Amino acid sequence: MYLVDTNIFLELLLGQAEAGSVRSFLVRTSTDELCVSDLSFHSIGIILYQKGFPHLFSGFVQDLFVDGGVAICRLESGDMTRVEEVSGKFGLDFDDVYQYVVAEKFDLKLVSFDADFDRTDKKRMVPAEIR
Repeated sequence: MYLVDTNIFLELLLGQAEAGSVRSFLVRTSTDELCVSDLSFHSIGIILYQKGFPHLFSGFVQDLFVDGGVAICRLESGDMTRVEEVSGKFGLDFDDVYQYVVAEKFDLKLVSFDADFDRTDKKRMVPAEIR
């Protein structure tokens, strides 16, 4: 199963350079293999609203979560000690370390365009690498 980072969905939703590879990844991957952290879910909403695209967020929620059944994974308050440990170990900022700990806790592979994960033991995958 895959934890899909915020930047993957934004790439597609905002029509950026790697939108095609993200679309292909989502088409060939069953929604029951996808997870999104609660932080990513809300961050996507914040970003799309800030950019004036609330309708994109509504469609995103409907397509992936309501209709598609993509899981939302979250950390509990007791997990924050691990967040701090991992941040110190790998020098990750909060959003990256949150993703890392979610992937660790739920035994998920990280899918991200963020190269900061390359300096961790979990690494990352990009959509084009996943078959």
